[in-house]
Amino acid sequence: MAAREHTVNGVHTTNWKRTKTFTHQLLTGRWFMLFASSLIMSVAGATYMFGLYSNQIKTSLSYDQTTLNLLSFFKDLGANVGVISGLINEITPPWVVLSTGIIMNFFGYFMIWLSVTKRIHTPKVWQMCVYICIGANSQTFSNTGALVTCVKNFPNTRGSVLGLLKGYVGLSGAIITQIYHTLYYSENNNDNTQSLILLIAWLPAAISFLFLPTIRILKLETLRQKEYKVFYNLLYISLGLACFLMVLIIVQSKLSFSRMEYLGDGCVVIFLLLLPLVVVFREEFKLNSLSKNDSSISQLKVIVADVPSHNVSSNEREVEESTHSEKKISCLRTIFQPPNRGEDYTILQALFSIDMLILFLATTFGVGGTLTAIDNLGQIGHSLGYPSKSTTTFVSLVSIWNYLGRVASGYLSEILLTKYKIPRPYLLTAVMLLSCVGHILIALGVSNSLYYASVIIGFCFGAQWPLMFAIISEIFGLKYYSTLYNFGAAASPVGSYIFNVRVAGYLYDKEGLKQLEAKGFRRQEGKDLTCVGVECYRMAFIIITASTLIGCFVSLILAFRTRKFYKDIYRKYRTELEAADVDTRIVKKGDVLFENEDNRGVMLGAAAAGDSHTPRPEGHVRV
Repeated sequence: MAAREHTVNGVHTTNWKRTKTFTHQLLTGRWFMLFASSLIMSVAGATYMFGLYSNQIKTSLSYDQTTLNLLSFFKDLGANVGVISGLINEITPPWVVLSTGIIMNFFGYFMIWLSVTKRIHTPKVWQMCVYICIGANSQTFSNTGALVTCVKNFPNTRGSVLGLLKGYVGLSGAIITQIYHTLYYSENNNDNTQSLILLIAWLPAAISFLFLPTIRILKLETLRQKEYKVFYNLLYISLGLACFLMVLIIVQSKLSFSRMEYLGDGCVVIFLLLLPLVVVFREEFKLNSLSKNDSSISQLKVIVADVPSHNVSSNEREVEESTHSEKKISCLRTIFQPPNRGEDYTILQALFSIDMLILFLATTFGVGGTLTAIDNLGQIGHSLGYPSKSTTTFVSLVSIWNYLGRVASGYLSEILLTKYKIPRPYLLTAVMLLSCVGHILIALGVSNSLYYASVIIGFCFGAQWPLMFAIISEIFGLKYYSTLYNFGAAASPVGSYIFNVRVAGYLYDKEGLKQLEAKGFRRQEGKDLTCVGVECYRMAFIIITASTLIGCFVSLILAFRTRKFYKDIYRKYRTELEAADVDTRIVKKGDVLFENEDNRGVMLGAAAAGDSHTPRPEGHVRV
């Protein structure tokens, strides 16, 4: 009897140890890190919600529309300048970048909340610009710390990683809006946008802090096949979340919800955000079972041996230094002598190329116009007489269709390019042309047209980014892609300043003063300036529509210039892929299949090292 009890206790102890080991594997694995990153991204898009709380800032601080749009420009500037976060990430672990983003997010938006609630003295305009620029810049730190880390941990499926996580950023506006309704709904005051600013201050910071130990670079000891199937499962869950939010937004715009109904909706949103845990658990369980039961598959460990510096002779150093200096000189001399499209341009060659100039101009007109519409949705709805509850609907629609635009343009442009040889600049032109429909709907001010305009503009805004970044990588190569990527993103604040501050803000204030003078009043200092009617934004969006059409023409020029390049681009990729297939080898030691270029590099390095006499009892490969 005692022996049986001892056996039972031993079984319980063994089960507990197995559970503890599996839990540790789950929480420290790549898939849980991807799940944590998706949650961080799902609340990292507060910059797209400016139209929801901008009117609160305007009325509380007595701003005119030009000043408010100047604030919006600094918000866009902070959200698109990611060079600093990238440099920090090069020399520090991801937790440093994320921690910096946490501090910046909370400080920036908390100071805005203190300002609009009059808990501190009214700050000057330049101080508010600094606050919102710092708060918005935290988004680049979240992207760099979480998204870049995921790409490094999933090198074979980096496209899927980028699409999935960027999609969650697009959905974040609608997600935060539903959480806001759940936490801060009040039957007496259901338009408490001051609380929304406070939520934006603490929620992204809290989630990033919660998963701070999880986001890190992992050592890849095993090579998994068919990871794309897992990413498709995660994509289906995100599509389900987007569809639910879409239906929920439409219903909420038609009906009045009670606090309990908002609470129930919020619980469903949180459930769908946590649902990827099922996929994560399944994948880690498969890995755990594979390591225990399948003895035919061994672990692959890559050991990198650094070459000692003392082996390099002084003559070799002199040769390297002279070669390096020659490269610097040649870099300056060849600014206007770029290589063929698709090869690696230097940074200066790319920045001074006609193709980059054309793409930058087209993006400035296209993204600048759609971003102006998104940032002014609150004021547009107010001037056209929409109820305040509709503003949250507009912002949520933009958020969801921003997500769908990113996903659709990425997949559709790939299909059109591979099957029908249609260059991506043609699709960029089509997207910009479609955005003109949304601008015209705002200019006309037809009843309920702002709902359709929000859908069109949100979709077009999201669709332009993957196309632009893909075009940059294809034309100018990947060697300096991170720098050129950020240069392309700089078109957004440039366009925002031109159309948001100098066009929309100026014309809004001009019309508002005209209406005030027509009533026999003069604007008093310290009072906000409000304009009512379709005339407030009509001329501004007519100008934006005309400018976007010019952008379409410029984009079409790029399409004609690169049509021959895009016709042959996948012939080159197919050749490289066929060469890769020839080089693919099956390693009989453990039956590990190497399927990509990085793995071939490991095998070639091992062969070149000539270390065939070193014993490898566990399938180790020395490089």
